[in-house]
Parts: sequence; C-alpha cells; structure tokens
Amino acid sequence: MPDVTNTATAVEEAVTTPPVTAQSPAHKQEKARSLWGDAWRDLCRNPYFAVSSVLICFLLVIAAFPGWFTSASPTTGDLVHHYIGKPELSKIGSEGWLGYDIQGRSVYARLIYGTRASVVVGIAVTVIVTIVGGILGMLAGYFGGITDAILSRITDVFFGIPFLLGAMVVLQSFSSRTIWVVVFALAFLGWTQITRVMRGAVITVKQADYVHAAKALGAGTTRILLRHILPNAMAPVIVVATIALGGYISAEATLSYLGLGLSSPIVSWGVDVSSGVQQIRTSQHILLYPSIMLSITVLAFIMLGEAVRNALDPKLR
Repeated sequence: MPDVTNTATAVEEAVTTPPVTAQSPAHKQEKARSLWGDAWRDLCRNPYFAVSSVLICFLLVIAAFPGWFTSASPTTGDLVHHYIGKPELSKIGSEGWLGYDIQGRSVYARLIYGTRASVVVGIAVTVIVTIVGGILGMLAGYFGGITDAILSRITDVFFGIPFLLGAMVVLQSFSSRTIWVVVFALAFLGWTQITRVMRGAVITVKQADYVHAAKALGAGTTRILLRHILPNAMAPVIVVATIALGGYISAEATLSYLGLGLSSPIVSWGVDVSSGVQQIRTSQHILLYPSIMLSITVLAFIMLGEAVRNALDPKLR
C-alpha cells in the first residue's frame, strides 16, 4: 500500500515548484545586449564621464539661473572700484571678491552671466549642425548615385572654406551681432564634418541584413531611414558632435576676442578676455578668470566626448 503522506508531499512540491521555462531567472540574465545599453554601463563606470557630467550640469544651472549665484549687475558698475579693482581674498562671498574691471563692474558677476552666452552658442550650434549635417549625410549615403555626388561636392566646397575665416566674413555682413547671429555664422560652415561622418555610417548600415529584410517586407523609405538606419548610424555622429561642442564655445570666444563676435552690452567670456588684454599689465585678473572658466568649460565637453567615444566604439572596450 503506497505511503499517502509521501505522495501528498510530492504532489505539493510539484505544484509549488515553478517549472523551468524560457522566462526563468537564468534566462532573464541572458537578455540580448544592445550597443546603447553596453555604452551606458561603460559610461557609468568611467570617471571622466562622471566629472564632466557634474561640471556641465553645474554650468547649465549657472546659465539658466545666474541670479541664484550673484545679485550684482554684470553691465553696470561703480567707478569707486576703478582704482581698487584687484581681487581681495578677505572678501570671499561678496560680489567683488574676484575684483572689478576698468569700469568698476564685478568680475565675478560677469563670469556668472557670461556662462549663458557661451553655453547657448555652443549647444545651439551643435544642435543645428547635427540636424542639418545628419539629414544631408543620411540622404547622400542612402540614395547614392547622383544625389550622393551632388551633396558630396557641395560639402567639399564648404569644407574647403577655413572655419573661422568664413565665420568672420559672414559676421561682417551683419551690423548687429547678437547671440543668434553668431550661432548662424558658426553653423553656416560647421555642418560639413557631421555630414561626412553620417554619410559613411549610413553607407555601412544600409548593407545590413535587417535593412534588406525591411525592404523585402515592403517598408517605405521614410520608415527604413527613421526606424532602422538612423538609430544605428547615430553613434559616431553623437561622438563628433559632443567633442565639437567645446570647439564651438572656443570659436565664439575667439571671434568675440577679435571684435567680430559678441560685443557689449552682451556679457561673454570672449568679450572679457578682449578687454582684459588691454589691462594685462595692471589688472591681470580681468583676463585670468574668464580664461579659466572658458578652459574648464571646453575641457568638460571634450572629456564628455572622449568618454562617449570610448563607450560607443567597440574597439576601445
């Protein structure tokens, strides 16, 4: 006669024990890994990404809310400070702890408000050149033939124009040089590199099997470009755009230093560097502090671009 107790226990274990299926935990740990998922995991472990992200987030907060960091006006000053404009460490926390310029304006306040112009120019130019260059490169790489030939020759013509020299010529045609005029001048010649990178990436991606399968299933050109080619060709474009962002900030400062970019009353680090050179023998701090801020900002974006490049390039892992 069978043991009723042992039989009941076996039935209970069979009911309560989950069967091993395709959704078991062991299987869940073997999920398909994607390029973007691996890249994000690599970025989270990269100290350069952490440092640059903190710096950039801090700069974005300063650019968005400069009033949180200073109550002084960056455009108006007190001539009382004209002859006592040197920094005084004993006044740390006050508006004049970094000193004053030749017009009695707080150098600290101008540093804070100058962040907005530099960051806005860099981000706006990067967005514009990425969109324009990405579209042109994607069309040239996907369609090929006469479309590729025409767009490539146009790109070569613009690529042959020196970047800063061309921006100077464009800016000379405007009587008033606002932030958006400078953005237009830099974006007018800055899209060529993105176009070349996107074209090469699309030529490689369009040969993939999933693109041929989408065509065989009757997918339209727009769907193939947006759903299959663009997501898989964006990695090198993101890397180039991130690194170039720091270069655009530096280009804006260079143009402002030469007197062809932003000008007073717009507050910019390049404008302050230009005015600081005139007083370099007597008031070096006017030149020093905006130069340091400019260097830190450009370095932060370059570090971010390098971290993204290392994460997205499988050869560097």
